[in-house]
This record gives sequence, structure tokens and C-alpha cells, in this order.
Amino acid sequence: MTITIIAGARPNFMKIAPIIEAIKQKQSEGVPLNYQLIHTGQHYDKNLSDTFFEELNIPFPDINLNVKSGTQAEQTGAIMIGFEKVLAENPTDLVMVVGDVTSTMACTIVAKKAGIKVAHVEAGIRSGDMNMPEEINRIVTDSLTDYFFTTTPLASQTLEDLGVDKSQIYFVGNVMIDTLRKNESRLQQPELFKSLQLQEKKYMVMTLHRPSNVDEEEQLKALITQLAQLAKDYPIIFPVHPRTKKLLEGLNLNFDNLHYVAPLGYLEFNYLVKNAFAVLTDSGGITEETTVMHVPCITLRDSTERPETCTMGTNVLVGNDPEKITQAFKTLFSGNWKKGEIPELWDGHAAKRIIDNIVDIYKL
Repeated sequence: MTITIIAGARPNFMKIAPIIEAIKQKQSEGVPLNYQLIHTGQHYDKNLSDTFFEELNIPFPDINLNVKSGTQAEQTGAIMIGFEKVLAENPTDLVMVVGDVTSTMACTIVAKKAGIKVAHVEAGIRSGDMNMPEEINRIVTDSLTDYFFTTTPLASQTLEDLGVDKSQIYFVGNVMIDTLRKNESRLQQPELFKSLQLQEKKYMVMTLHRPSNVDEEEQLKALITQLAQLAKDYPIIFPVHPRTKKLLEGLNLNFDNLHYVAPLGYLEFNYLVKNAFAVLTDSGGITEETTVMHVPCITLRDSTERPETCTMGTNVLVGNDPEKITQAFKTLFSGNWKKGEIPELWDGHAAKRIIDNIVDIYKL
């Protein structure tokens, strides 16, 4: 059988790397399992895409749709048109989508209309916040999916509560953590570590890209100003997403301890995270990595689709509430931040479980 795997944005690449490795392992054992990798081009900056293929030893895509930027509707439409042509020219038995980006939803719709079954890796997670484009992507994708691979028992339960048959749900763990575990010993110190004279556990890492934080200039200005001031003498390393860079230009947000840097590759970025005093973010995936690496994480969102990072891990939600942010920094500097524990099956073997299940489903 052939699996068509979809990757569109930076988080996807970390998730597909161990899946492809697990497929290759089955191939070496004589299992008749093939794959084709489709890159939609939703993220097209070299540091947001190509670098990941090189660093994580992912084969370069068989096909790149080269969609690039645009509004949600423009990207969705371009992906659907491009992927429909791909499926017509490249027959497949199963389309595998990962995560919750625009590519995930768009390719799911196209596959189902073409009569092809869909497997969703990271199914069942929900934030409950319909203002997040990703929440809409999750709901649409899971309403069409045939095989649901979940990261936590809560995600599995969410799907059951929505009426999904238990036989379609497979609790396998977290493929992002597979990639982290495999590459922990390969993490690379970026050049900026020395040029900025950083010291382990004496700096913070920040990422911002959610519309709720970066789309309104005054809100963005107030947020960055407060964070820079609360961090005291601790340097804040801020790899700037291309979208955010445009918004920051002209805001004149210059603080001695705030360092804007270009997007980093996987190995360098996670080196920074692992050795940071704390992480300030509005990302979902990074909260999973900080939980596994036991790094304090302050999440600048009001909701999360990964509640286990808060209930079990090192993550705290503060939104953009100045009081909550201030309190989080007080806890951080007091040395009383929670240590956290690692959720069940976040053990580095999720991809193997996924492919084992597919081999079993298709009786290969």
C-alpha cells in the first residue's frame, strides 16, 4: 500500500520525520508499505522548511505545491487545487495528515472527496477557542478522518464524546517527542549563544505568532514591553517569524535585554530551549517540548489544546493579562516553578505505534 504524507508548516516536519523512519523500518523488514511526501509550501522560508528536512534527515518531498503566503481562504483554496491534481496523477491508499495547520484541513477535504481514507496524527485535541484558525482546522479534519491517532487519553475521550467509534481511535503518544528524543544528543549551540554571551539558565526564549498577540500594534507593544521589563537583566532571545517581523518594523521596541534573531533550525532552537531559564510563547508544540525538558513555560494565550502541559507539565497559561504575567514572573524568580512530569506514552515510540497500527489495519 501507499501512504501519502502531508507536510505544510514548520511543526509538521518534526512530526513526519519519525513516521517516515518507522515506514522505512517496516520496508527493511519486507513489509509492502510505500509513501510519498507532499510539501504544500505553506511555510516557505528556508529556516521554516528546507532546514528541517536537512537537519531531521527527512527525504526531500516528492512534490511541492509551492502555495506560499496568502489569506486563510487563499492558502486553503490553493492547497486544495494543487492537492487534487496530485491525487489524480498519483494514486494512493491512505492520506496521512498531521497537526492542525491549514494544509491539514485542506488536504483532508480533498482526500475524502476523492474517496480516499484519511489518518489524522494528533487527532482529538481541542482548545475550545473558535477564534483560533487551528481549532476550526481540527474540528473539520476530525469530522472527516477515518483513523485517529491521539497524543493523550483526554484527546481519545474527546473523540469518543463526539461520537467517534472506539475502534477508530488509537492512543499512540506524541510524535513530536519522538523527534525530540532522537535528536537531544545532536542539539547544536547557535552562534548567537557566544556572540550574545549567553549562559545556561540565565536567559529566556520567546516566540510569538498568534493573531491574538501580534495583529494589533498597541497590544503587541504593551506585551513585549512588559515582558522585557519583567525579565530584568535576563536576555530574551526572540526568533522572529516572518509574519511578525513585518508587524514589528516601525514599532521601535528596543530594549537592552531583547534580542531579535532570525528563525532558527530545529537543532539550534531546541538547544536554546533546553538551556533556557524559561520560555515565553504562544505556540502549542513548544509547550510540549518544554514539558519534556522540564523548562518553565509561560504561555501567552487564554486557552490551550494541550492541557496536559499545564496539569502535568511545566506550562502556565497567562493570556496577555498583565497581572497574570506579573505573577508568573514572580513565581519564576522565586524558584518555586513546578517541576512537572512527562505524560503517558511521550516516550519516543509514538511513530512506531502508528505504523504498527496501519500495518495491522491493512493486514500487510
